[in-house]
Amino acid sequence: GHGVVPSTECSVGEVLDMGYVMARDTVTATVQVRNTSSLALPFSVQLESLSPTRDRDRQKIPSFLTSSLQRTEIVGTQNYNGFSVFSVSPTEGKIEAGMSQDFVVTFSPDHESLYYSDRLKVLLFGKHTAHEIQLRGAARDHPMFVEGGVPLDVPVESLAVTSAREALERGKTIFPESEKINIMSLLLLLEFVEGSAEAARAEITVGAIKSPQLVAKKAVEFSLDSGPELQRAGFELDGARGALERGQLKRIGVSWVPPADLQTSDPPLVSALLTVKGDITESYQVLLMARVVAAA
Repeated sequence: GHGVVPSTECSVGEVLDMGYVMARDTVTATVQVRNTSSLALPFSVQLESLSPTRDRDRQKIPSFLTSSLQRTEIVGTQNYNGFSVFSVSPTEGKIEAGMSQDFVVTFSPDHESLYYSDRLKVLLFGKHTAHEIQLRGAARDHPMFVEGGVPLDVPVESLAVTSAREALERGKTIFPESEKINIMSLLLLLEFVEGSAEAARAEITVGAIKSPQLVAKKAVEFSLDSGPELQRAGFELDGARGALERGQLKRIGVSWVPPADLQTSDPPLVSALLTVKGDITESYQVLLMARVVAAA
């Protein structure tokens, strides 16, 4: 007889990021697995969120009580409606020798969250794990998003549905409701290598979501106000204002060179206001923290 090792190739790496979509939209992506061996391979597909042992595995310390470096949760935010956020088709079958199989991954979030995640496993012969793919996605109620910097929140949310009035009472909205302005915070940490000729750099990404829900073609506008404090502290901005069409991304670059009179024991911490206008106006308090680090 001949012993044959099953082998496959996958069209994506360890992570499949579905990006930002509008809440209650549905988007799909295709993952292709090719059978590079000389025998037919029976396959099955599993999602971690549907694992029969998931309830047992969750009997641990809540992730919001552990540091970000210790968090290993695989399954993130789930839908309120009880249906899976991610789904995949087909779930089982056979890949003939030299042939490929397309798997359609569907992302269907039913509310706003930045932390949708799951894990997709492709099993051969019902037990051999051929591929593990981390699935990620984010959903927004409004057609724009901002990302970048150091996370300041916890990537776990309560399943309790809260009203706009409750959010107002918690202090999330600090302007009158008629103005529809939310204030959030971003932290950018810039580290300048001592003796380097290169400035320390960081960036913020502003995006406009493309969706069939959105009939109007109104652009998303953004501006990052830079006051004299930023220049005195050695910060410079690139692309601090602009407009985006649906589906576009733009990056705001921040660079820092220590000023001559910098006291290393008191690293600068200044703030700037990022305003993003779409169907509502959102404001982000961007905290810029810089420090000098020794060369490796």
